[in-house]
Amino acid sequence: MVYPISKKLSISISKRFKDFKKNSALLFMALPAMILVLIFNYIPMLGIIVAFKNFRYDKGFWGSEWVGLENFKFFFTSLDAWRITRNTVCLNALFFSTGLIVSVAFALMLHEITKKAFVKFCQTAYFFPYFLSWVVVGYTLFAFLNMRLGILNSLFKIIGLQPVHWYLKPEYWPAILVLVYLWKTVGYFSVIYYAGLMGIDPAYYEAAAIDGATRWQMITKISIPLISPLMVIIMLLQIGRIFYADFGMFYQLPRDIGMLYPTTDVIDTYVFRALRVTADIGMSAAAGFYQAIVGLILIGTANYLVRRINPENALF
Repeated sequence: MVYPISKKLSISISKRFKDFKKNSALLFMALPAMILVLIFNYIPMLGIIVAFKNFRYDKGFWGSEWVGLENFKFFFTSLDAWRITRNTVCLNALFFSTGLIVSVAFALMLHEITKKAFVKFCQTAYFFPYFLSWVVVGYTLFAFLNMRLGILNSLFKIIGLQPVHWYLKPEYWPAILVLVYLWKTVGYFSVIYYAGLMGIDPAYYEAAAIDGATRWQMITKISIPLISPLMVIIMLLQIGRIFYADFGMFYQLPRDIGMLYPTTDVIDTYVFRALRVTADIGMSAAAGFYQAIVGLILIGTANYLVRRINPENALF
């Protein structure tokens, strides 16, 4: 006698085997990438236990003493905890929001241009800064903001204004960081949104033109709504990393100048300085674990809200 549950289970296994056999070629093509993800993303997760140990090189990974939550006290009891958390979250929120607006605007502008040669030139020009390292960008920014020989201060002298010591004025740096971030990354994200716009069926625009719609109406009623799922997915992925700062950016651009810490010091740079002084690997692992957990909670919450509004746009 075959019980209903075992019968359903056998049918499910049979169906999965047939699906695997049907898509075996595609699965084997994905196998190298899956192996790389396993080796470099999942196996290193074993290192999470270092956050709960007093790691010593002589005792090794498994022999070091368990200390519970002691490593987390470094971050949460620090006098600078609020400042670096605020800077990390607020600056990343500025990057993501302004990046979304400007990238979509650039993509829409390119989509409206009919000359393909000019579009390719613009894409190349916008995309090029993305390949520059933050070291190069940092020295380029220094050439603009240097007190004595900087390009901006030289222009200020020409027009009769007083030069500004940019590297001693922390209040200017949120705007400076946002502008540099946009200059470096807008090209990358605008290409993604432009690809989404190119995938829209031209019949929508033709029908709108027949109905007498203006170009602005086509943008607001057709283009933006149809790429909104792509915008939501990118924002969800970025929200998951809102507690992670780009170390290269925040270390190279302000040049690790103490006067700028009130507005440029973030979790990653703070942990780096502490690690450089104390060489405490457990402390840095605890900070990374904290960032990962908060990021997971944020992306789960954001995805839940998106699912409540429009399930089709949710990641999972």
